[in-house]
Amino acid sequence: MLKRYLDRISQSLNVQNWQIIAVQNLFSQQATIPFVARYRKEATGNLDEQQLADLKKSLDYYDELEKRKVYIIKVIGDLGKLTDDLTNEINSLTDAEALEDLFLPYKPSRKTRATKARDAGLEPLAIQVLRQKERIPDDAYLKYKCDAYPDFGSIRQGVIDIIADIISTDTEVRAYFRTMYYKEGALVSKLKSGVSDADKYENYTNYSEPIKRIKTHRVLAVFRGANQNVLSIGISVDEEMLIHYLKKKFLKGYGTTQDVVMLAIEESFKRLLHPSIENETLKKLKEEADDVSIKLFANNLRQLLMAPPLGEKRILAIDPGFRTGCKVVCLDESGALLHNETIYPHPPQNDIKKAIHKIQSLTDAYNPDAIAIGNGTASKETERFIRKIRFNRDIQVFMVNEDGASIYSASKVAREEFPDYDVTVRGSVSIGRRLMDPLAELIKIDAKSIGVGQYQHDVDQKKLKEELDTTVFNCVNDVGVNLNTASKHLLSYVSGLSSAIAENIVLYRKENHKFKSRKELLKVPRLGPKAFEQAAGFLRIVGGDNVLDNSAVHPESYNIVKDIASIKRVKIDNLMDTDISLNDDELNKLTEKGYGAYTIKDIIKELKQPGRDPRGESNVFTFNQQIETINDLREGMKLPGVVTNITDFGAFIDIGIKQNGLVHISEICDEYISHPSEKLHINDQLILTVKSIDTERNRIQLSLKDAKM
Repeated sequence: MLKRYLDRISQSLNVQNWQIIAVQNLFSQQATIPFVARYRKEATGNLDEQQLADLKKSLDYYDELEKRKVYIIKVIGDLGKLTDDLTNEINSLTDAEALEDLFLPYKPSRKTRATKARDAGLEPLAIQVLRQKERIPDDAYLKYKCDAYPDFGSIRQGVIDIIADIISTDTEVRAYFRTMYYKEGALVSKLKSGVSDADKYENYTNYSEPIKRIKTHRVLAVFRGANQNVLSIGISVDEEMLIHYLKKKFLKGYGTTQDVVMLAIEESFKRLLHPSIENETLKKLKEEADDVSIKLFANNLRQLLMAPPLGEKRILAIDPGFRTGCKVVCLDESGALLHNETIYPHPPQNDIKKAIHKIQSLTDAYNPDAIAIGNGTASKETERFIRKIRFNRDIQVFMVNEDGASIYSASKVAREEFPDYDVTVRGSVSIGRRLMDPLAELIKIDAKSIGVGQYQHDVDQKKLKEELDTTVFNCVNDVGVNLNTASKHLLSYVSGLSSAIAENIVLYRKENHKFKSRKELLKVPRLGPKAFEQAAGFLRIVGGDNVLDNSAVHPESYNIVKDIASIKRVKIDNLMDTDISLNDDELNKLTEKGYGAYTIKDIIKELKQPGRDPRGESNVFTFNQQIETINDLREGMKLPGVVTNITDFGAFIDIGIKQNGLVHISEICDEYISHPSEKLHINDQLILTVKSIDTERNRIQLSLKDAKM
């Protein structure tokens, strides 16, 4: 199967045929993309994760295409209409749309006006008319009289129906129309009759925009309006141009015969071609908008998950609140809950003295390295309250994005972790753990609840879930996982590990204490050699028997490290304290043993910075303490902010108050950019200028043009 598509895949993805074959072989052996990208560079020619993902998508596409061809050949064969030429034509196709166009006339479930006319025996007459080689008198039509078609008028209409069907199923016609609708058509929307409340869609109640210029977020907005029965949508095209094309292609004769064909052309366009290609175009538009939006969501999620962790520190975490108080928890270095409390420093209680005393006693008792404050209701007031307290040592104060924390606190995962605590305590723990390790904590929450992206509820939910799961999977494996502290939820995202195996690892840990080596993983029930191969390089053991077990060096490459140590004449344990750059002679000694150059290079890089976290280090960010509400803002004011979400049209900024501000794409920089993500990333810390304030609609427009990034 693959040979048929090799050149096409090679050209579209700019990879070599041998690379495609190698990748397919690895995937057929259940190798994961992170594993292949990191540990099989020699086999693939150093293809990266994105290239591998694109290849997998392409291979899956052609695999499904082959299955579809087998089905279509069988169906047409069962109808007794399969010929060698048709079989060859089907097998030669490399495009799913072209394949479906070819299959359209043969679909067994297709019951149309044309099939009714064909069943009545009118097809020979229709073919004769379509050829337009001779005048066909009226009495020639009457030879085809039957119960379903009793007179000239009905027979003539049956002939028109068949010709219209022939025109509408012509593969060349459909390909041309498909191209013209997409390249020259416009997406249009109007307010549905009887709808009065359309404020949310005021820009789309009489809307038209060329498809080739339309932005993704406007497509999704229009489709949302249609799904809510507020808008009717369609594709506007140059009908005269398209009908002229059909005339040029199908009109060949003269007189009354040509008149019948002309009627069939008009009917084919209005009743068959336009509705069909319009629906196809709308579907394609929506799919492409979904893909762009999902990719944007995934990129934002990756940036959020890869936010720098504070690390294994003791944390005092606070979930702020007014009437119900602030929920306070103390966590140890591993994130375990040590203590929980509620304080009431804000209205209506205003028990400030008691709250100060309680916080001071907790910091004295549990010695936190940092305080994490959720950025929801009462966050600014709580931050101000905490910063006024005098501690007997330096304690950093962080504002933590708490989007989705309430989802986690009520989830099955949270109930399993904290069966004896209510949702408020669980939410506070989640806030503290997010500061310690955003990735490890956020994976417990449905990614759609985290609050990044655009129109996330309007896109294909299956595609969205698959893409977000893949993003989480890739992030976890990029960072690596501490085998002795990771939760089963985090372990389940490691290459090669299923949820069942992850649970078995945790159970093994409880029964046998900490893992001392990666090899010990093979003692875990259901974790066989294949799972070990895929997972071992992404699992870390701190303080284990082998120093390499706390690195990204795969156990299969430990012999390479041994040989490098031998060349450098040092022990492996001391290798990381040595200048391990290799000269040409030393490199040749290794490659002569069959070791790959890519693998050697990666090992050298890892040994120079063993266990390095690619996420960097967390740092404190402080909002303007004088700004408490939107009413405190003034045009031209400069203030700090953090990027919380990126969309097609701009970036949303947390400036320390309830309402986020928006930096429109036109206000990001002076030069032209096609998307905000070219300049901004989630968690970027910025200095912005307030451009305008709309207190009635709670909208804040910000600018970066005259502010430092």
